Amino acid sequence: MASQNRDPAAASVAAARKGAEPSGGAARGPVGKRLQQELMTLMMSGDKGISAFPESDNLFKWVGTIHGAAGTVYEDLRYKLSLEFPSGYPYNAPTVKFLTPCYHPNVDTQGNICLDILKDKWSALYDVRTILLSIQSLLGEPNIDSPLNTHAAELWKNPTDKAIGSPPYSRPRQRGNPSSLPDTPGQLSTHLLPQALHGWLHTPAHLHQ
Repeated sequence: MASQNRDPAAASVAAARKGAEPSGGAARGPVGKRLQQELMTLMMSGDKGISAFPESDNLFKWVGTIHGAAGTVYEDLRYKLSLEFPSGYPYNAPTVKFLTPCYHPNVDTQGNICLDILKDKWSALYDVRTILLSIQSLLGEPNIDSPLNTHAAELWKNPTDKAIGSPPYSRPRQRGNPSSLPDTPGQLSTHLLPQALHGWLHTPAHLHQ
């Protein structure tokens, strides 16, 4: 029996070489070849805080990881995302969703992302690396004029508003590994708010409630 603890990079190289189609067949089509190239480009890019690999041996379904950028309230946090590529890729945008709950103005409770390059601003010139870097940037610079999470958007615009004292947003996160994320978006809120709230939320009075 093959080991279940495979190196994701090695498994991804194998998937790229195989060139699997969405149906699981081994036929090499233009989309498969494009994704092979994107995988290799991403693996060799050296970009910090982003990575993605095909899920199992299917090049058309990937799992990505994004680390919050330094200097933002998402710093030290890690998020997993799913990326599904249509047969019309790269002329049609992939479907990208957060798998890890993320409290953010442009992310809803189902993990859907409001990002123009994944919608009407998509271009065949974009690739997986572009997508991951754009989402990483979006974490620290949300578009509060087009929110999916209106409460998060209001908190971002008005960090001193009394709404921050209402449950579940008044409850600080537990101490521990910052990468060990709670299961619900509400539990994440206290350290996923604008930088203006960061100090308020980490005062001893709130940490020891």
